[in-house]
Amino acid sequence: MTKTLDPDSPITWNLRPLMAAAGMFQTTDLIEPLRAQGVQLSREQVFRLVTKTPERLNVEVFAALCRILECTPNDLIEIPKVQSERPRRAAGAPDTTGPAIGDLRPIRAKLHRPHE
Repeated sequence: MTKTLDPDSPITWNLRPLMAAAGMFQTTDLIEPLRAQGVQLSREQVFRLVTKTPERLNVEVFAALCRILECTPNDLIEIPKVQSERPRRAAGAPDTTGPAIGDLRPIRAKLHRPHE
């Protein structure tokens, strides 16, 4: 099961692979099991649910999918860990990010009176 992460998507939606593991290879295979769970969705809604990462998801639909596919919410949705991209510097190269907080020292203020 190869996953490609959409850089614009904050989650990975695993409905399609979970359906395939359960022997459901067409989007319409999900319509009747959803109805049996009390969820009424049109063919178009089921198609969008399967083929695209949803922006919003009704909790009842989410729970029904978990029951149908016998999975947990974590199986359906993966939230990738965001790693901060910090450029690596070569060994011995000077640190160009600036002084460390311990290197900073206060600067004495010089006061000038208006009549001077």
